[in-house]
Amino acid sequence: MGLFSKGGRGGAPTKKDALSKRGTSELARKSFSMTVGALEAALLKEFPAEDAEGWDRTGLLVGERSLPVTRVAVALDPTVAAIAEAAAAGANVLLTHHPAYLAAPDAFAPEASTAVCAGAGVWAAIRHQVALMDFHTALDVSPAAARVLPGMLGLKFTGKLAEPLSSSRRKGYGQVCEVPANGDAPETLGRLAARCTAVFGRAPRVWGDPEAAVRRAVTCTGSAGDTGAAALAAGADVIVCGEMKYHSALELSQAGLAVIELGHDASELPLTAVLAEALDRVGVPPEAIVLVDQSDNWWYPEAVRV
Repeated sequence: MGLFSKGGRGGAPTKKDALSKRGTSELARKSFSMTVGALEAALLKEFPAEDAEGWDRTGLLVGERSLPVTRVAVALDPTVAAIAEAAAAGANVLLTHHPAYLAAPDAFAPEASTAVCAGAGVWAAIRHQVALMDFHTALDVSPAAARVLPGMLGLKFTGKLAEPLSSSRRKGYGQVCEVPANGDAPETLGRLAARCTAVFGRAPRVWGDPEAAVRRAVTCTGSAGDTGAAALAAGADVIVCGEMKYHSALELSQAGLAVIELGHDASELPLTAVLAEALDRVGVPPEAIVLVDQSDNWWYPEAVRV
């Protein structure tokens, strides 16, 4: 899959045309020279390790820093299949949002999934000579990630929900947004949910009255965690998130906070575009970046009347 050519079902805005016009001459191709370690150092300036949660894994997990980068594949998850696809595309670095592991694997084997062996991804990376590098919660709190969901859904970002990081007031979890009115009337939950379906190409799970007015929203990629309670306390009408536990969604919706669950992966697939844009900024030419398509990991059955 080419750079920014999909980004999930109706997902991230594409920049394929713009990027394809940059650095495509023979001179540009010959001038690209960067080691795996230099790439990691450059990306750590974009997404500093100190911004990440203490339990997280940030930067290079598998690989040799002294090796030159050939191509960089970008994906949401470093699955065994994604590692093989990266190698087939000529990439020796796989850059992902999610880490290959949090707890270090206690076994390594050539299996198709980490469900069979926790170290299957590490085995595949070494076998295919593909370095694994990720930026997870450091990316989540970044200003670049903060613009994704509000921008895609046409919401006006007004500030961070959670207490900003000490490193920068522009960094933190959750985005507080104004929901533009629908003409002279406030937007409704039903129309906002329909907009999510149109943008992401998947029907979200929605908690709340479809006719309820929504003027203030909070967006959050991935798992909502404590963001739902914080959104309720902040007076939001709706939270748009990747996923939320059943009882949390039930309780919050009965307290007056509507919930739109996009799906964990649907909400975060656009972050692969943020990673690819960061590669472009640190000097990796567009022809050396490839996006691994992980938008079809699951599907809905067609409705059948019997």
